[in-house]
Order: sequence, then C-alpha cells, then structure tokens
Amino acid sequence: MASGVSSIDAVTLAVVDMARSVAFYESLGFTPSYGGPDATFTSFAVGGQHLNLILTDASGGAGWGRVIIHVDDVDAMHSRGVAAGHTPEAPPRDAEWGERYFHLDDPDGHQLSFARPL
Repeated sequence: MASGVSSIDAVTLAVVDMARSVAFYESLGFTPSYGGPDATFTSFAVGGQHLNLILTDASGGAGWGRVIIHVDDVDAMHSRGVAAGHTPEAPPRDAEWGERYFHLDDPDGHQLSFARPL
C-alpha cells in the first residue's frame, strides 16, 4: 500500500547559539536564504530542500542524531571542514553500503554525514 509520502522538504535542528551555528554552516559553504546570526530561525537552501536552525534555550546543547547530506566531492568537503578548523570523526572512507562519507558534529552535537554514492 502506498503511503503518499514522497520526500522530505526540510530538517530543523535546535541550536543554543544561532551566531555560532550560522558561522559553522557558512564555513562549510551553506548560504542562509532566511534569517542569520541574529535570528531565532535560519534556513539554508540545500538543493530543493532546506536545512533549518531554530534557537532553543536548552542547556548543554540539543544534539539528537544524524543528517545525511549528499555532496559532489566528499574529500573536498572534508578538506574544507578541516581548513575551517573543524574536527571530523575520521577521514572519508568508502562504505560497504555504497557511499563515500565522513561524519562531522556541528556545535550543538548534531552529527552531519557528508556523503556521495559510489
């Protein structure tokens, strides 16, 4: 039976410091399409979808899981992250499920998996 669900338009991540989070995503090449460092809500266009940030007063961060983001060049994104001063979990690798990927935590503990199908 078909569910009628066809895609995800947006993922919204809770953050405790919008300026810090916007700077982190901008350092990886994301460009805000709405909001910004002083806003309580910021949206980045990612292909035809959106990665959103919403300000929360949660202490100790608001990390919850993983967002998988497909990129054209996993190794170039890894280099860009390292050059921006970020510390990925490990170097990019080819996975047995058919992706090249690496993981990087954002300032609030949300794990980003940058990937490309092999």
